[in-house]
Amino acid sequence: MGAKLRNVSAMLIFGTIGLFVKNIDLTSSEIALVRGVIGGIVLVVVSLLTKNKVSFKDVKANLLLLLLSGGAIGLNWIFLFQAYKYTTISNATLSYYFAPVFVMLLSPFILKEKLTLKKILCVACAMLGMMCIVGNSGGAAEGRNDFLGISYGLAAAAFYASVVLMNKFLKNLKSLETTYIQLILAAVVLMPYVFTVEGFNIFRMPASSIPYILILGVVHTGLAYLLYFSSLKELKGQTIAVMSYIDPISAVIISAIFLRERMGLLQIAGGVLILGSTLISELTKNKEE
Repeated sequence: MGAKLRNVSAMLIFGTIGLFVKNIDLTSSEIALVRGVIGGIVLVVVSLLTKNKVSFKDVKANLLLLLLSGGAIGLNWIFLFQAYKYTTISNATLSYYFAPVFVMLLSPFILKEKLTLKKILCVACAMLGMMCIVGNSGGAAEGRNDFLGISYGLAAAAFYASVVLMNKFLKNLKSLETTYIQLILAAVVLMPYVFTVEGFNIFRMPASSIPYILILGVVHTGLAYLLYFSSLKELKGQTIAVMSYIDPISAVIISAIFLRERMGLLQIAGGVLILGSTLISELTKNKEE
């Protein structure tokens, strides 16, 4: 399978996450824990089969950052899954894709990168887009609270942005080993909280939820991460940036087809502003590099 096809496949798989999460009868923290365990195991098995050796010396040197980023991944998933519970997949996905904006805003302070006028304009457009989405989300449907769901989506975006920034400081670790170590550590960090606060309901999940949680762990985490990271070294930065937007676009389309979720014109305009501004910023960054 070619690099582009692997990347597109990963993006399409990521775009269906919300559809599966909505069918799992567990709390968001329990789903995040199981996802981390299953996904981590799948990637460890792949690593063993491909004889990808791990340098424990390098892991030890990066242990603090790996722990922090692993915990951030776990919290990122929890807030994203909470967003799916309270608002539409479209709203949750678009608010989650605010992560590049957080990276842009924090980069001058953490990575010492210059915040150019073009990036400032991109941030302003993305914020305007978010205002369009929040301002046009009434949450009239039963059980929905769009403002709360979008807030959870933004919190997930903030934690994802922190993972992106922390990964910039990891040294001498390959993408695959970094990913499965972070997934396992995410599960380790979440385990005490889940078993203390939620109890052991995770072992009593309804049979109807088991296929969905297995697919989430094996396909949406293990397989999708493997396809995505294996494609990165063979693709140009611009290509990766453009293809990353297959995820939110496919999520919006899939939610409209299977869940009958609809977006108003103002929400569509907001989505275009968010995705368009972050895409322009990514393309500009990759040209500079």
